[in-house]
Amino acid sequence: MKLNFRGKTAIVTGGSGGVGLSTVQELIKAKIHVLSLDIQSPPNKVLKSKYFHFQEIDLTDFKKTERIINNFYTKFKSIDYLVNATGVLWFDKDKSAEEMNLDIWDRVFEINLKTMAYLVKIIVPKMKKNKFGSMVHIASIDALSGDDKPQDAYGASKAAMIRFSKSLAIQYGAFNIRSNTILPGAIETPMQKRWKKNLNAKKNMKEFMPIKKIIQPAGISSGIMFLLCDESTYTTGIELIIDGGITARP
Repeated sequence: MKLNFRGKTAIVTGGSGGVGLSTVQELIKAKIHVLSLDIQSPPNKVLKSKYFHFQEIDLTDFKKTERIINNFYTKFKSIDYLVNATGVLWFDKDKSAEEMNLDIWDRVFEINLKTMAYLVKIIVPKMKKNKFGSMVHIASIDALSGDDKPQDAYGASKAAMIRFSKSLAIQYGAFNIRSNTILPGAIETPMQKRWKKNLNAKKNMKEFMPIKKIIQPAGISSGIMFLLCDESTYTTGIELIIDGGITARP
């Protein structure tokens, strides 16, 4: 099935690596102008595209974030899509509340959740003017259950993203603005750099997954592209789980 896109512009946060970068590349293929926002620089191969626009930024610098997005909007007269792929998972610091430094809790929520709220505050009024928009937020299957080896701030922040997205879908549906979340399982991205030190952890995860293969970033970006495209025009307020079948297990 060929996917069709009414929109011409997109903002992707966390666009320099993993799922964000894979999504940027797909949007460029669709000839959509992409503003990628990330704290690190992207690979040179995407810098060459006329559809690619990049700003290095810590998204918790809210005034700078707003200024950059407003400049992009002034140039292109619309922001049609938002892909919110920003997120941190600090395995060594994000533990149970009993053990965690609560400054880490606050920082995780600021990066994973508060930036989502601020992006919405900046971008949704612009979408409302054009009566069109689609937002996809990257949550996690970690939001759906507890864990005896927890990353509690991460999981709680991702659960909050799901609730927030549902509310956005209800509030702005009448403006033809959609909001959905994707809940990935374990993806082979820089976030899982611990696998390089512990190959058995990756092997065990692969064996635990019903499909027996680790998810690649393109497997998530394909879901993102579907939720952005015209063919998903009736889809809003949902959670799309892409986890290789893990949540289907008893």
